[in-house]
Amino acid sequence: MTVQRARSSDAKARRAEDLLDAAESLALELGGVRHVTLAPVTERAGLHRTAVRRYFESKEELLLELAERGWKQWRESVDRALEGRGGLDARAVADVITDTLTALPIFCDCLTHVALSLEGDVSIERARRFKHNAFIQHDALVVALTDASVLSVEVVTALVPAASALAASLWQVSHPSPSLAELYVQEPQWGHIAYDFEPRLRVLVEAMAIGLSETLPRRAE
Repeated sequence: MTVQRARSSDAKARRAEDLLDAAESLALELGGVRHVTLAPVTERAGLHRTAVRRYFESKEELLLELAERGWKQWRESVDRALEGRGGLDARAVADVITDTLTALPIFCDCLTHVALSLEGDVSIERARRFKHNAFIQHDALVVALTDASVLSVEVVTALVPAASALAASLWQVSHPSPSLAELYVQEPQWGHIAYDFEPRLRVLVEAMAIGLSETLPRRAE
C-alpha cells in the first residue's frame, strides 16, 4: 500500500503524532524505549521506512519528542485530577502526583533517557525547544498543585522534580532486563524491588511531600 505524503501542516502534525503513538506502543510492548528502533516505528505508523526523516532527524529526537509530549500529558492529567478540588494536604497532593505519574509509564521511562542521552544527542536548538516546552508544563503543574493545596509554592516547586526523578529511577528498577529478571527468579530476595513500582513511588512521594512541608517555608495563612 502506498501512503500519500503529507503536504499540509496539519497532515504533517498528524503523521508526527502517528509516529509518536507507534513509538509509545512499541515501548510498552518491548519493555521500554531503549528497545525502540525507527524501522518498526515507521512500519507500525503505516509509513515508508524513509519517511520518518521528514519528521524526526533521529531516533533520539523522536524519543525526546515523546518525553516532551509526556510533560504535557502529565500536566493535563494533574489538571483533571484537581478539577473542583481545593485545600489538599501533603498526602493528597502526593496521591495526585503518584496516580498521574504511574498512569504514564513511558513518560517515566523517557525521563531517565532524557537526562542520560537524549538531550545531548540532538541539536542545540532541539534541546532548547524541549527545555522551553518542558518548563512551561512544569511551571503549570506547580501553579495547579499550589492553587489546589495548602502547600507553599516552595514546597511544590521542590516536590514536582523530585517526584519525577523518583519515578524515572524506580521505573527502570521495576522493569529489569531479561537477564536480570531471570536472576531475580533465581535469587528472589533481590527481586522484590523490581515489582512494586507504584506502592514504592507512592510512599516515597508522600514522605517527601510531608517532609518538605515541614522543612520549607509554609504557606502564609
